[in-house]
Order: sequence, then C-alpha cells, then structure tokens
Amino acid sequence: MKTNATTGQQHPIGLYLKIWGLLFVLSAMSYMVDYFHVQGYLRWGLIIVFMLLKAGLIVAVFMHMAWERLALVYAILLPPLCLLVLVGLMAAEADHTFLTRLLFFR
Repeated sequence: MKTNATTGQQHPIGLYLKIWGLLFVLSAMSYMVDYFHVQGYLRWGLIIVFMLLKAGLIVAVFMHMAWERLALVYAILLPPLCLLVLVGLMAAEADHTFLTRLLFFR
C-alpha cells in the first residue's frame, strides 16, 4: 500500500497554468505602472503591491506552502515578518532622531 509520503502530492496542471497566467497579468500590470508614467507614492505603492502579490503566489503554490501544516507555515513566515516590523520601527526611530538633530543642532 502506497502512502502519500512515498508518492508525493499531485496537483492538477491547470492550477499551475492558472497561476502562471496570473503571474503574467500581475507582471504586465507592474510594467503598465511605468508605461503610463505613474509617479510618486502611488507608483511605489503599486509596484510593492504587485511584487508582494507575485511573491505570495510563488511561495503559496510553487513552493507548496498552501498545502503545508499551519505550524510549518508559521515557522517559515513569522520570523521574516517580525524582521520587517523591526526594520519599520528602526526606520521610524531613525527619522525621529534625524529630525531631532536637525532641530537642536542647527
């Protein structure tokens, strides 16, 4: 009797083709931001949103994270998310320190 551990998971090829199509559409939308000369924070916000959507799809489907146990997903995804939060806090603190130095040392 073969178990799932010895044979591996089989996903329909249609799923992968749909994800490839969606990645193509998201990439096209990302390039359209440059094509239509979107500027400022909207440009960077759209680029980051499209980048995160593509990265999430790749991790979920092609790296099979969508079918893993929740504990393994947390073990892999939580540390980078915590680091991103800490980087954001450090950036906010750096801005505060810079503005304080400008205010008092001029």
